[in-house]
Amino acid sequence: MAAKKKAAKTRAKAKTTAKKKVVAKKTTARKTVARKKTVAKKKAVAKKAPARKPAAKKKAVAGKAAPKKAPARKTARKPAPASTASHAGPVPGIAPYVEKRGEEYMNEKQITHFRNILLTWKRDLMEEVDRTVHHMQDEAANFPDPNDRATQESDFSMELRARDRERKLIKKIDESLLNLDNDEYGYCESCGVEIGIRRLEARPTATQCIDCKTLDEIREKQMG
Repeated sequence: MAAKKKAAKTRAKAKTTAKKKVVAKKTTARKTVARKKTVAKKKAVAKKAPARKPAAKKKAVAGKAAPKKAPARKTARKPAPASTASHAGPVPGIAPYVEKRGEEYMNEKQITHFRNILLTWKRDLMEEVDRTVHHMQDEAANFPDPNDRATQESDFSMELRARDRERKLIKKIDESLLNLDNDEYGYCESCGVEIGIRRLEARPTATQCIDCKTLDEIREKQMG
């Protein structure tokens, strides 16, 4: 009986040891498989990493190699030519005088041109005076409403003031025509310098050059 018990114990011990060995083998096999997987992953990552760096370098090189766009050059605009429209100057319908190189100042053509301007300007002003006189004669009426009478009187007074200024301007035009006849037109009465064609086109009754006129205006401001 004792021998049988010993034999059973030895068999049980053998089975347990065998089981432990099998379990140990399985765990070692699992550990080796896990180690192999981690090593394989590390190798794959190590292979992929250097492949990315040269791509980044290529992008940087491509960015450096890209030529810069040249800045757009600003084209200077040419100044517009002087206007030769027929409405330039105080008298509409008369084109400005076009000077020629080396042309004598106040020659026959220039004198004829400015005489035409002065006479046309005077005729227009005289027609405006006649129109105002006829208008005041036709529109004059004794309105019963005092507001209407006041409005009419204010309109007439404004027209009379405008005609008074034009009367003084007609006197200056007559003086300029007299200077044309005496060969004194176009020269400054203060210093004797040429007034200039462009200034005379803008103001045909001008009797002073731009410098003398500027000094006179400064003196008027100081005295006023």
